Amino acid sequence: MIRVLIVDDDALALELHAAYVERVPGFEVAGHASGARAALTALADPERRIDLVLLDMTMPDGNGLDVARRVRAAGSGVDIIAVTAVRDAATVRAAVSIGVVQYLIKPFAFAAFRERLEAYRTYVEGLDRAAGDATQSEVDALLGSLRTVTSPGLPKGLSDETLQAVAERVRTASGAVSSTEVGESEGMSRVTARRYLEHLADVGRVRREPRYGGPGRPEITYAWVRG
Repeated sequence: MIRVLIVDDDALALELHAAYVERVPGFEVAGHASGARAALTALADPERRIDLVLLDMTMPDGNGLDVARRVRAAGSGVDIIAVTAVRDAATVRAAVSIGVVQYLIKPFAFAAFRERLEAYRTYVEGLDRAAGDATQSEVDALLGSLRTVTSPGLPKGLSDETLQAVAERVRTASGAVSSTEVGESEGMSRVTARRYLEHLADVGRVRREPRYGGPGRPEITYAWVRG
């Protein structure tokens, strides 16, 4: 079994990602860490075997890049997959330079998460099968197994660019927002906005809240989950 340490300051994300890990054959949760210091403590524990770290990039007591650098400086060869909302090119480049093997941008559906873990498992299994010096084709196959992710993990008809715009609209709102309000601000229909909002709710990035005040059934609104 591949033992996974999940690092995220968002309690809901920790719970969600742990549930996701347990759904992928060949993986098990080795522990949780709610910040940079807790992650470094867990990784320094000689009694705990950790094969893979799912690492957030932004935490109150440090960032994921610093955690990864300190892990490498300590001589650890543990593999790291970044799981984060940070998507700027400089951070991605820095992550790759210190050995991050996959980079998964929040929010995402389980299908995208599973695909990354399955690609990583294929890579590990290939390493285990390798004996002695590897040929060029074997090296290409090993590295290629980490780069074979083909689907974005979004439901049909949703785009990553629009999803990020909707997520940012909810994240920066002063309170819960409705699909009508999001649709008006983002230039889309209420039905389309609701599809994106429901996807964000399904992956745990927003929560549904009823809004009372008018006649009839309450309106469903969406608030960003801040942990």
